[in-house]
Amino acid sequence: MSRIVNQIEAGHPGLFENLSFDHLGELLAYQPEAPMLFSSGLFFFLFCIFSVFYVAMRKHTLARIIYVTLFSLYFYYKSSGLWFGLLVFTATSDFLIAQLMSYAKGVNKKKALVVLSLCVNLGMLAYFKYFNFLRDIGTSFLREMGNLFGYLPWQSLEVERLDIFLPVGISFFTFQSISYVIDVYRGRIQPLTRWIDYVFYVSFFPQLVAGPIVRARDFIPQIYKDPKVTRAEFGEGLFLILCGLMKKCVISDYISLNFVDRVFDAPALYTGLENLLGVYGYALQIYCDFSGYSDMAIGIALLLGFRFNINFDSPYQSATITEFWRRWHISLSSWLKDYLYISLGGNRKGRMRTYINLFLTMFLGGLWHGASVRFIIWGMLHGIALAIHKAVMAAFPSFKKVGAEMSLGRRIIGTVFTFHLVCFGWIFFRAESMQKVGEMLTQITMHFHPEILGQFVSGYKEVCLLMLLGYLSHFIPKSIEGRMQEAITRSPLVLQAALLALAIFVVVQFKSAGVQPFIYFQF
Repeated sequence: MSRIVNQIEAGHPGLFENLSFDHLGELLAYQPEAPMLFSSGLFFFLFCIFSVFYVAMRKHTLARIIYVTLFSLYFYYKSSGLWFGLLVFTATSDFLIAQLMSYAKGVNKKKALVVLSLCVNLGMLAYFKYFNFLRDIGTSFLREMGNLFGYLPWQSLEVERLDIFLPVGISFFTFQSISYVIDVYRGRIQPLTRWIDYVFYVSFFPQLVAGPIVRARDFIPQIYKDPKVTRAEFGEGLFLILCGLMKKCVISDYISLNFVDRVFDAPALYTGLENLLGVYGYALQIYCDFSGYSDMAIGIALLLGFRFNINFDSPYQSATITEFWRRWHISLSSWLKDYLYISLGGNRKGRMRTYINLFLTMFLGGLWHGASVRFIIWGMLHGIALAIHKAVMAAFPSFKKVGAEMSLGRRIIGTVFTFHLVCFGWIFFRAESMQKVGEMLTQITMHFHPEILGQFVSGYKEVCLLMLLGYLSHFIPKSIEGRMQEAITRSPLVLQAALLALAIFVVVQFKSAGVQPFIYFQF
């Protein structure tokens, strides 16, 4: 069975040779070791079949909604097994809460329903993502208290950690569902009257497991429109899918497996130079991995007649940390701003409260990424940096200048500084433990050895070439990227098909054995 799965994932030409119905049934069932990815041959095959019936249902709105919802739930089943029921539960719960809100009289009753929604959604996150983390903190606290007061039974306390399965993308669909309830409460949208429409919104497969986080007020009106795809939209969608495939399967996966993972697994075995290059490699890897997924998600949705907002806007070109968070994971940063930062008071309650709100928002943003001290430190680092930048702008008005308003010299210096600040944060984000963080920082600061650069380049030719290609493509002007997209859009269908085939061929050549899940699947 594993041989067949590997053939599917690798795009093997003999894909269906000797494939019985029993084997096909196993292949279509949930495989924990082989989740269905946008970059897999199985998804490409199923999406082609799905598209045929989708086009046939274009004029039948309800049938199309039911059909897409069923396919989306199957897609999630292929990622998390029977835990797709948790997605259905979340959707049903918030659909009913929004319905009750439309009948509730008085602000207090509506607020109570919002609190109920938050308890349900955040309660699930607390259990699946943070239960063991909080359990460890509580156990450590009790032991320390026992040591302090000499209460011996506490010192020998042993609490077994629970083996809790983390459903893929739970943070994304819970945040998306929370935003719907809050928008209904704020009067920005009217609650949906059909349960299936809301399940369609929450489960829509292109953005289901790793975003972007799509707002209900942006998405829901598109459900009922005739999903026509113009030639320009088809070309744009194809361009985004091609870019996503190259970012994820060629650049991100290759430099990860052949260099970055090795350094982060054992930083003490490498020189400071290699560790620093490993950090640069991870900065490129996580960008190509996550923006590659977003590109494919946006492109696939566009082929189905749905338009999502951009999720990444060349973030490493940012000259300030504030600009970085306007360009990186835009759907999450805007969600945190609208539903957390503003709810905390934003900048409406004085300068010091603004800094505290920025810090708390990023602190919780770090915790959202994972139940670990490392993620908390990463979030705190960005929160402090944002607060400092806000204070500098208040003290020196000239620092409020952005984009073309900034002098070239200041923009270059700001970009270099911001990039390295972000890379410093990535060390905490990626390292497996604080011990590994310490080892990496020690190697970079105490055992740098720049003289081995030539030896490194000769030993990692392909990695260096792909890193150079990745960063050059990231910093190319938007005008050049626009012309490339326009060229693909205007190309004949035959040439577009040839480009897709070429991209798949390149991906297969670089593809390693086994499945490389997207980094943000764990969030």
